[in-house]
Parts: sequence; C-alpha cells; structure tokens
Amino acid sequence: MLLAFRAGNIHSFRDELDFSMEATAQAEEGVPREVRWHQKVGSTLKVLPAAGVFGANGSGKTNLLRAMTALREHVLFSFRSGDPAGGVHRQHFRLDPAADDRPTKFEIDLILDGVRYEYGVSMDSEKIIREWASHSPKGRPALLFERCYGSPITFPAGKRALGRAVERITRPNSLFLSAAAASGHPDLLPLFGWFERNLMLAEASSRPQRWAYTTQLLHDKETRDSVHALIRAADLGISNVRIQPLDPKVLDRIRRAVLILAGREDDADGFPEIDLTELGLVLSHRGVKEDVEFGVAEESLGTLVWLGIVGPVVAALQAGTVLLVDELESSLHPTLVERLVALFQDPDANLKGAQLVFSSHAATLLGSGSGSRPLGRDQIWLTEKRSDGSSCLYPLSDLSPRREESIAKRYLSGRYGATPIVSHEEFVEVARLMTTCGRE
Repeated sequence: MLLAFRAGNIHSFRDELDFSMEATAQAEEGVPREVRWHQKVGSTLKVLPAAGVFGANGSGKTNLLRAMTALREHVLFSFRSGDPAGGVHRQHFRLDPAADDRPTKFEIDLILDGVRYEYGVSMDSEKIIREWASHSPKGRPALLFERCYGSPITFPAGKRALGRAVERITRPNSLFLSAAAASGHPDLLPLFGWFERNLMLAEASSRPQRWAYTTQLLHDKETRDSVHALIRAADLGISNVRIQPLDPKVLDRIRRAVLILAGREDDADGFPEIDLTELGLVLSHRGVKEDVEFGVAEESLGTLVWLGIVGPVVAALQAGTVLLVDELESSLHPTLVERLVALFQDPDANLKGAQLVFSSHAATLLGSGSGSRPLGRDQIWLTEKRSDGSSCLYPLSDLSPRREESIAKRYLSGRYGATPIVSHEEFVEVARLMTTCGRE
C-alpha cells in the first residue's frame, strides 16, 4: 500500500508537496487498514484505502496525480527507452525562470509484501543528481543503494559486485532502479515491479485505452463476471454485455493499448487509435418483454464513462493496487461516485488493500456532518493556486474540522480555501461585451 508521496518542482508545484495515505486521529472508524510493515509481530501502520483531492479548476489537482505518474514513467522507461544523449524529460515549474535550474524531486514511501520501502530521486534536465532506495525488513531502514552524481554508487556489504555491474550500464540520464530491473537485480525487482502494477492514471485522454482495458477484462473468464456485475450495479439499465468476434488487427491494437495503459510498454509511437465501435461491445437493455441490444454509439456519455472506469477498478480491487482517477465524478451521478468510493472503503469488497486516489469537484463526498461520511476528514486534500501561479497542497485535517462539521457546506462557502475567486461583475461585463459585439 502507498504510504506517502513527496515531490517538488514538478508541473504547477514549484515548492515541495507532501501527500500521505497514513491515517490520523481524525480517521473514520473502520476505514483505515492495519498493515504490517516488517517482520516484528505487532508492528503495523494504519493506512487509508482512499483519498480525494479537491480544489478550484486549474489549482493543481490533476498535477498531483500526474506527478505520481511521472515518477512511474521515469522508473519504467528511463533506461529501457531513454535517449542516451537526450537528457532527462521532466515537466518542471515553468512560470518562474529560476525553476529551470532547480532539480525536480520525487520520494515515495510504501509497504510491499510486509516490508516498508522508501525510494527517492532528484534530477535536472541533463542528468540524475541523486537516487536512493532503502527497505526495512527488520524494522530499521537498510540501504539498498545510494547514488550521487560524480561519485561511485554506494551499496550494502555483500551486494557490491552485482551493484557495480549495474552501475556500469547506468547512464547519467537514466535511473539506476530501471537499469537494475533490466539486469534482474533480485533486491530491486520487487520495488520496480510495484511501479509496473501501480499508479495507473485514469484521465479523459486515456478513455479509449480504458475502453480497451475493460474489453480485455470481459474477454478474460477470471474477470468477466466482476466487470459484468459492476456494469449492472450502476443502474444504467444494462442487463448484459456481449462481445462480437474481432478482427485480429483490432485485437492487436487493443492488446498494445492495454500494455501501454498498464505501464508494460511505453508510448514512444503514440497510443494506437482505438474507436469504441471497433471493440465489438453490444449492450443489452431491459425491455418491456425482452432484452434489446444496442451498439455503444447509441449509449449516453455517462454510460461510456462508466465503461472506461470499471475495467481499471476491477483490476485494482482484484490485484490490490493503487489506482489514480482524475475528475472521478465526470458525467457520473453523485450516488454512483459515492458507491465507487465505498467499494475501496469496504474491507469486505476490498480484500487486498487496493487504494483509490482521485481528484474531484463532488462536494457530496465531503459529508454534511450528520451520518456517515463518504470520506473521512483525513482523506480530504485541498489544492490552491497562489498569486504567482504555483500550486500548494494541504490536508483538511490540518484545519482541525470538528467531527460534526458540515464539511461540504463549509468547503463550498470557501471556509477552507481551495475555491475559485470569481467576480459576478466581471461575468456581467463579459455578457455586455458580447451583446455589444452582436449589435455591431
């Protein structure tokens, strides 16, 4: 499970951000999972299964998710697909020229198979400046490696021979972790494998690939029933999904799209074009006398959005991975969004400790102050854009909201910040200008 993610000088975050999935004293009862983090009996951490990021448009919500994805892409592809003379591809903060010369930093803290891992890297546009990893199989952090530009890489005793062999093939602009995985380094393969399986980002631009992902899961007998059940549970009127025989060339494009989305292949040549109508999905709707089949082109946008999210959700719940979703509520009813979050919150539905990190404008997820909350007070994060264009991230728990507080109402009224500052007069003036232009 993901414990924490930190980054700096990435996208709209000029300064360092610190995001945590560890529960606090404000956690809702029964929501955090107790996760053992090393071999000592009784050594557990309380970890949250879901967290939502809220804020005004353009405040940095999406960029937090993209920062996580950027680290994943560096780990998976910097050695395998990087250009030896191409420098380091990074999306640093661009509104301040001084940020050009400052490094971009990433750190991640996670528990994998009962062992706590920490990994970090800093880079500029030319090279990797520092990179390190540690794990805690016996409770205390033990170094896996530490790399500083211009100096030999440090390895623990007994691991130096293999480490030096990997060091010789590691380029200045590629990650040692990536090169170590390509070389089959046994101590670092688990960490690399975590990045392969986790931090898939579901955003609008990837919807065609997610349709392909859902289609592939419908082809698989081990996941077909779960996907069917989640489609039916959404009350879209769909009683069944049938897949028509597909052309082998279409199947190949679907497989490649799924590999790219899952991080098993990079997109150097771009995503393969996937048209939803090519996927052969035929949806049956309940009729007065019998079910009636419809093509996907006849479905509503909300239905198509749901088809694109159910595949990644089923895969995350079955594998116990971290799923990132941008604008979770896009074209979906608030009740449906709440039920989706509840899947990750419910330990009976989420048996393997999958985690959902999402951005949203759906204030209904924040709770009214009476009854149970869709999200606990320590599961809510806020983004705000400063006057210089940079984003800042902070947890609602820092503001110490009371248990009975109507968080949704106070959020919308601007009590916690993270809401847009808009002027009615400016909108009226725009309307006047439009009217004047029309008359002319």
